[in-house]
Amino acid sequence: MIKSVAIQGIKGSFHHIVSQEYFDDTTKVLECLTFDQVVSSLIDKETDAVIMALENSIAGSIIPNYALIDNSNLHIVGEHYLDIQHNLMALPNQTIKDIKEVYSHPMALLQCKAFFRKHPHIKLVEDKDTAEVAQRIFNNKSKGVAAVASTLAAKIFNLEILASGIQTIEHNETRFVIVKRENHEIPEVEINKASLKFELDHKRGSLATILNVMSDCKMNLTKIQSLPKVDTPWKYAFFVDVTFDAYLDYDKAKSIMNIMAQDFKVLGEYKNAKL
Repeated sequence: MIKSVAIQGIKGSFHHIVSQEYFDDTTKVLECLTFDQVVSSLIDKETDAVIMALENSIAGSIIPNYALIDNSNLHIVGEHYLDIQHNLMALPNQTIKDIKEVYSHPMALLQCKAFFRKHPHIKLVEDKDTAEVAQRIFNNKSKGVAAVASTLAAKIFNLEILASGIQTIEHNETRFVIVKRENHEIPEVEINKASLKFELDHKRGSLATILNVMSDCKMNLTKIQSLPKVDTPWKYAFFVDVTFDAYLDYDKAKSIMNIMAQDFKVLGEYKNAKL
């Protein structure tokens, strides 16, 4: 049973919303300002699990988080998709014309570029966390400053929403993963998705050969992300997500890929949340 979970951000953040939707009300939430702190809490056994954003439908992959999971030898045991709705919020009795600066997480600002192009008088400033900015505005009673955050953050910190749903693309989903120290969470019969990592030399056909193995074993590739190995020029690590109907097919592919690829590693086996 999960008694405690670490999140990047504070209460009111999107990671906090995921913790509310994925776990029950008895689960204690540890707030961390960085993903490094999140992972350390798990390694040091301060928490039973952590929540990490891995990719967004607008802004793409959060590559450092793939590396964090891999380098720390942690395991993905579940996933959760959240519809991200960004809102511009500030202290009450102000309008957008009164706002001189907006602070938020770089990913949030990136997802709202089109909105802010219409308001060139606003200076955009990158910050650590969406909800933490909302908290700071409330604590400091800062006028002329706004945050981009969730409706939950506005509610918690008594801020007024000046504009809602300001993300560039209306359908804006972020994929979060649940990460633990061990990989055993659900029975094999329920597993229909896996996250894998392997390395390949920069040679013609090396990636195509691996992809053919996946196809021959009836696996559907839902995600592929390459990452160059800094210490080995022209060598790449690949992070892939695959879905499948039968664990037996996946198990066969896993055996073949383990022989063909270098440093083959299973980052997680879990249930597909996007059916």
